[in-house]
Amino acid sequence: MSPLQNKIDFAAVVSIKNANPNGDPLNGNRPREDYDGHGVISDVAIKRKIRNRLQDLGENIFVQSDDRADDGKNSLKDRADSCEELKKEIDKKKNADRDKAAALACGQWYDVRAFGQVFAFKGFEVSVGVRGPVSIQQAISVSPIDIVDMQITKSVNSEAGKEGKSSDTMGMKHFVSFGLYVIRGSINCQLAEKTGFSDEDAEKLKTALCTLFENDASSARPDGSCEVCRLYWWKHAEKTPQETSAKIQRALTIEPITEIPHSFADYKITLDTTACKPEIIDLL
Repeated sequence: MSPLQNKIDFAAVVSIKNANPNGDPLNGNRPREDYDGHGVISDVAIKRKIRNRLQDLGENIFVQSDDRADDGKNSLKDRADSCEELKKEIDKKKNADRDKAAALACGQWYDVRAFGQVFAFKGFEVSVGVRGPVSIQQAISVSPIDIVDMQITKSVNSEAGKEGKSSDTMGMKHFVSFGLYVIRGSINCQLAEKTGFSDEDAEKLKTALCTLFENDASSARPDGSCEVCRLYWWKHAEKTPQETSAKIQRALTIEPITEIPHSFADYKITLDTTACKPEIIDLL
């Protein structure tokens, strides 16, 4: 497969209803928000979901969640060691060819050639860094979000032999009543040439973005509460187009048409196609 020859920008419009798309562990796991009250989903959380979807689609993933590990490896170092050619190259220590090691890692794992990775583990005499072509911004909600705090209780004791409910029966649950978030990103051709990221890889990324919340259900995100409504996919004619990613992203504007939006239909979307016309995938 030949490396990507056309720069790509993309934007995914995501609807969140009565769910917590990304809790903040430093704030009681409440949904993340900025100082203006807009909801935030971190780029790390988005990449985690993309990795999970690609893993579901049969791709080899290096950074796997412990509960989704499908290769029997318990750590990133074990997974790196499982690639014999990569381990053999790194074991050369100071004589190791970093470019060759990076190429081996990119060929083995999709997320390495997409997002990049640093291979620096205990016992490795050399570190290998890969800079990936796929960059993803934090997702920000179009309007300020309303966070609902709900107190919850358990109906049974955690331990036997106690009368009445134990002290740990009370808890809190936090969720966004409604929010429309936009995930923005791009794919750089120059970096794609270095990692071997191809057009086929880009199509797989598109599929993962369209189905981002499949197999992602939890008590914080019940099935159907998080949904990708629409994907905008700008595929340029050149490796380095005249239009910057910032200009392309500004071409998409989303504004509420009601004082308190409750659905995707409560927003007006305007798209300027002067610079580049995107592929639009409606998923509702």
